[in-house]
Amino acid sequence: MPRSTATPEGAFTKASGQHPEGASRHRWWVLAVIGLAQVMVVLDATIVNIALPSAQKDLGFSDGDRQWVVTAYALAFGSLLLFGGRLADLLGRRVTFLVGLVGFAAASALGGAAGSFEVLVAARALQGAFGALLAPSALSLLTTTFTDPKERGKAFGVYGAIAGAGGAIGLLLGGLLTEHLSWRWTLYVNLLIAGLAIVGAVVFLQRTARDRNAKLDVPGVVLVSSGLFCIVYGFANAESHDWGSPQTWGFLIAGVVLLTVFVTWQTRAAHPLLPLRVPLDRNRGASYLSVLITAVGMFGVFLFLTYYLQQILGYTPVKTGLGFLPMIGALMITANLATNVLLPRLGPKPVVPLGMGLAGAGLVWMTGLDLDSTYAAHVLPPLVVTGLGIGLMMATAMNVATAGVDPRDAGVASAMVNTMQQVGGSVGTALLNSLASTAAQNYVKGKQPSPDLVARAQLHSYSTAYWWSAGFFAAGLVISGLLYRSGKVRALSVEGAPAVHA
Repeated sequence: MPRSTATPEGAFTKASGQHPEGASRHRWWVLAVIGLAQVMVVLDATIVNIALPSAQKDLGFSDGDRQWVVTAYALAFGSLLLFGGRLADLLGRRVTFLVGLVGFAAASALGGAAGSFEVLVAARALQGAFGALLAPSALSLLTTTFTDPKERGKAFGVYGAIAGAGGAIGLLLGGLLTEHLSWRWTLYVNLLIAGLAIVGAVVFLQRTARDRNAKLDVPGVVLVSSGLFCIVYGFANAESHDWGSPQTWGFLIAGVVLLTVFVTWQTRAAHPLLPLRVPLDRNRGASYLSVLITAVGMFGVFLFLTYYLQQILGYTPVKTGLGFLPMIGALMITANLATNVLLPRLGPKPVVPLGMGLAGAGLVWMTGLDLDSTYAAHVLPPLVVTGLGIGLMMATAMNVATAGVDPRDAGVASAMVNTMQQVGGSVGTALLNSLASTAAQNYVKGKQPSPDLVARAQLHSYSTAYWWSAGFFAAGLVISGLLYRSGKVRALSVEGAPAVHA
């Protein structure tokens, strides 16, 4: 018999077959609120990029300092995600969601009004810190609100599409705001988004009971936050330093050591920050790896295709952002197809590898782009194919990564998804930038300098990045094909009894 006590918000009760009254009425509004928060967090990873030249001119900081406007956000966000996820479990997801929204909005206001480089970087770090509280709260709220398989599929289709398309949305919105208003509005726009989300959260989100007996694993927080900081910082340094620099490999080694100690500690801690039952579930572990690989490979599209459109085809920032819209459309179609049709019928094993294969094929296709290529004939087709693949992967992996998790672990399981996405993005940016830069240098070595040579060297560097991104997706195809279990996803209801998604 199911317990008669209050269930988590939106929980599906086996006794009645119905959602609790409040969640039944408002759960789709909850999805809208969560979607707003996710849009804000994801687009802020890229929206400031296009505004950087204007901000640099206005505040007068150097090229060497420029990367910190982006890196400060990634460092705080990536290193604090697991801590934020566990706080959501301990304090209640509604509370941490609201605190995250208010804090993110305040940090955005500070950054928009920044009169110096130091204030802007501090604001970006604060955005990352509050984002690390907000992102896992949002995903765990989605997990506990939508437990009916059919509705869960629709909800995760929308959420996966937002997560996959957020980078491109950031590029488009950043271009529009910078070109027509000011670089400061790439930060001020968050006040509008957060304001709407805060109102929606206050009205529609139900209070969640917290476990008063649970305690925070302080050594675990220190170990994993320090380890993730070193990993993200090490890869960020690879962009401005050589891979042989101690500031690169030193931090990477330190990060690996700290994370190894963290995993060992989690087997002994009385109240582990990351209970190993969460990532060691075979389907869940496969999903985390798939999200990581997808994030690495996606930068081959967003980063280097942006360079190609602007530097080779001469597109403006706004036109570049518009050029990504067909990819977003394709991504949204397959994200909903995957979670509503393919995943319930086939399970993740064929769906994620198919997405990896499509995305890889699209990137291989992009290696054929040259100086005379046109958007409609040569850029659009592989861009759409890549978007179709990313939609299949991202929505499916995010759904399975949080399916069946114990409600007390919903926050930390959701944080793992965001951690993999953030670390994957940092790895992709640093690694692909380094490989592309080396390819361009080797291309011009020993040749007579000319504008045409410079353009072809750039083209060669983009092609190199596409090949490597395709290689990551090929590896992801193999890994996901081997790790995922065959058949439909077997989940746990909120009561803890086995249930099969049909």
